Amino acid sequence: MPSNDPPQAPVKGRGATFNPANRYRVDVRERCDDGWQAAVDPADDDGPPPLKTIVTIQRARTIIAHNDSPDIPFSQSINPYQGCEHGCIYCYARPSHAYLDLSPGIDFETKLYAKPDAARLLCDELAKPGYRCDPIALGTNTDPYQPIEREWKVTRGVLEVLAAHAHPFTIVTKSALVERDIDIIAPMAKRRMARVYLSVTTLDRELARKMEPRAAAPHRRLQALKTLADAGIPVGVMVAPIIPQLNDRDLEAILEAAAANGAREAGWVLLRLPLEVAPLFREWLAVHYPQRAEHVMSLVRQMRGGRDYDSTFGARMRGGGEFASLFEKRFDIACRRLGYAQGRDQSALDTTQFRPPRRDEGRQQQLF
Repeated sequence: MPSNDPPQAPVKGRGATFNPANRYRVDVRERCDDGWQAAVDPADDDGPPPLKTIVTIQRARTIIAHNDSPDIPFSQSINPYQGCEHGCIYCYARPSHAYLDLSPGIDFETKLYAKPDAARLLCDELAKPGYRCDPIALGTNTDPYQPIEREWKVTRGVLEVLAAHAHPFTIVTKSALVERDIDIIAPMAKRRMARVYLSVTTLDRELARKMEPRAAAPHRRLQALKTLADAGIPVGVMVAPIIPQLNDRDLEAILEAAAANGAREAGWVLLRLPLEVAPLFREWLAVHYPQRAEHVMSLVRQMRGGRDYDSTFGARMRGGGEFASLFEKRFDIACRRLGYAQGRDQSALDTTQFRPPRRDEGRQQQLF
């Protein structure tokens, strides 16, 4: 049932303000103010310790995910991690944590799963006799360059396998850490087998800090675009998601700044609030932007047929109604003015150079 409790205070460095129960739990917990919180001195050092990030090894059986969704521009993807430390409050992947009996809220940002066997599993799958080479997308669910990649290097291991066998790939990220792997990406791009897209949601540092607390700052993402472009890598910008009356004012400015830093492709996605994401986002609005929270959600519902979200293919990415049409027109006009190609062009990647690994590669070394 809906709670009448006041919004919780934001957790420093985290996007979600609470842990909603996942949809598979039979028991439900509700917040309750017992009066003690108001009596706590904010300067008291005995408050709760900062939330730490916990990484658990996930022993996956396969690593390539397949889809045939008509509104997604790729058929194969790899997610090196489950959960994401970036903490983007709007992340449509949050509900996937419910499958692990965890909350899509703070758990999604703090209880992460790494797949250290990803490179070996990828080698096995590429070696299957019936495997058909099609570009593999990284960063479709959770960010492949989230902070824990610095230590775990799962994404780099995946790229090394793809490069060793001339398999094309695309990357979408909010992190400047992608610059670390230019030594792999640039040679693949030269052979028309790699493209990178930076997701830039706003140029307002304060808004970015609240909305995606552990992702790279906006100026750093733009710098990463330039660094990649200067290395000869085709780069694009994703303005995603667009949130009415929150970051939509930045649409043209983002496209202009990205173009000035080497981006040649662009795309956009409307805010998506599936399942447990909707209450998380509503509470986040109430905490950070209480005066405009109802207005933002009213506009969202106008673009979603009166609901918080519409998952229908063809509508889930763009929405409907006058406001959605306005975003589409603004984006089209800006792209034409700036010379952008729209969307993510997977067909521009060359699949003819792919060399499948031997069936035993990754399991044992060559004798000679």
